[in-house]
Amino acid sequence: MSERRARPASKNPVKSAWRRALTPQQPPEPPPPAPTAPPAASEPAEVASVVQAALYRDGVRVSSPATLAETFRELREQPSGMAWIGLARPTEAELLSLAAEFDLHPLSVEDAMEAHQRPKLERYGDTLFVVLRAARYLDAPEEVDFGELHVFVGPDFVITVRHGAAPDLSAVRRRMEETPELLKLGPEAVLYAILDAVVDGYEPVVAGVQIDIDEIETEVFRGDPAVSRRIYELSREMVEFQRATRPLVGMLHGLMAGFSKYGTDEELQRYLRDVADHVTHTSERVDGFRQALTEILTVNATLVTQQQNAEMRALAEAGFEQNEEIKRISSWAAILFAPTLVGTIYGMNFDHMPELHWAFGYPFAVLLMVAVCTSLYVIFKRKDWL
Repeated sequence: MSERRARPASKNPVKSAWRRALTPQQPPEPPPPAPTAPPAASEPAEVASVVQAALYRDGVRVSSPATLAETFRELREQPSGMAWIGLARPTEAELLSLAAEFDLHPLSVEDAMEAHQRPKLERYGDTLFVVLRAARYLDAPEEVDFGELHVFVGPDFVITVRHGAAPDLSAVRRRMEETPELLKLGPEAVLYAILDAVVDGYEPVVAGVQIDIDEIETEVFRGDPAVSRRIYELSREMVEFQRATRPLVGMLHGLMAGFSKYGTDEELQRYLRDVADHVTHTSERVDGFRQALTEILTVNATLVTQQQNAEMRALAEAGFEQNEEIKRISSWAAILFAPTLVGTIYGMNFDHMPELHWAFGYPFAVLLMVAVCTSLYVIFKRKDWL
């Protein structure tokens, strides 16, 4: 790729241009609408998935083809130009036409068709094939949304195949077009700008996840019963985040290892190292988040167990007290039942009851009731029922 790049006259202009290109402008201007042409009857799907295609010469856009066929034709007519084609969920026919035009390796095309690939960097001759996992934080559901981006980088072309909403490559294209001295460095500069955009997109995600973890810690010690599910869901997102960032560290180091072999511009080398540092920092933060979530889950399980034990102990104590009350009630019921039984027997008013006409019948009945009650009281008292 290096033999087709134009080098700037001095380093300082390139350095400032690179900084301007990689610094998002606030608020961003809406992307300029690409010229549209009515689709041909044989190419309806192409217009739907080609987000934007443009040809550049010396860092300046010279054409904005509406279809892939027009892009191929104009690139052949301008051999010194560079094509930057952006696709979103392209069809198989579109990818096959790109493969035939730019001599893309079948394995890389197959990966771009199937998606759901892990981040990786592969070189097929003069073409680099890069798979990136972009991420964005959704405030409303408080979750992380992941997208997949495939990038083909050749001597005179850059093809991006996007699966998902992230990243916003239109902003990358707009910033690069505003710095033609950087864009004229060729496809390699575009690749590094895309890498930087993907890595910069991780920062809001890290900030959002940090806030979520802080909220989860508060909910754990507050005893929120739904916090376990939230911890589990966020842990799964962190696993996906690790899969997006960890391979990227090795990929960037692989690119840096080929600096001298492929003659990478010195300023691009510096900024790629800066991107690698950001990726390493993000990967370490993600590892820390996952470890923190594991510890929080352990603490939450301990607190839930303690709460359950306390509830079981309270239930046991309540049951014990209830049993003691039942014993007291049963004891007094038995004691009061004895005089009631004697009184009921002698209150039946039968004529043939010898005790009814006995002079000591009443004292005897009273003493009998007192004796029975006293005996029952002593028995229950010894058993600690009273």
